[in-house]
Amino acid sequence: MTKNKITSELVSWGIYSSWKPGEKELPEIKKFTHTIPARVGIEFGYVLKIRKGRGKRLSYRIEHPPFPDADGNSTPPFEGDVLIKSNDWDFFLGDSIWEPVGDKTGTWRLEVSLDGAILADESFLIVDENDLSAD
Repeated sequence: MTKNKITSELVSWGIYSSWKPGEKELPEIKKFTHTIPARVGIEFGYVLKIRKGRGKRLSYRIEHPPFPDADGNSTPPFEGDVLIKSNDWDFFLGDSIWEPVGDKTGTWRLEVSLDGAILADESFLIVDENDLSAD
């Protein structure tokens, strides 16, 4: 008997509606883009669909521009893992912008891996709103 292969697909990426970790419903895509305005509360990232991975653990890493933590030290990348809950599962990896926005500008790299293999690796450029052209 052959083992079912785990597959993944990048479903959407860009700006999303507000979302809080742990909410059952994932945020909705508002705009497909890799350029994000540095605005407090804006949610960005991507949705990854994982098939045939129930019970496995995904690892994620969010690399961001250097900004200080509460003690004034440079904040390390955000890392963690999450259990795949079903055989047809959508996972949102993202972040939002908070005050002060000036130190959040630059490239944010969001990576998801499974058993050491990268499933998704997307970069977003957070830019000052004044640097964006009008849509």
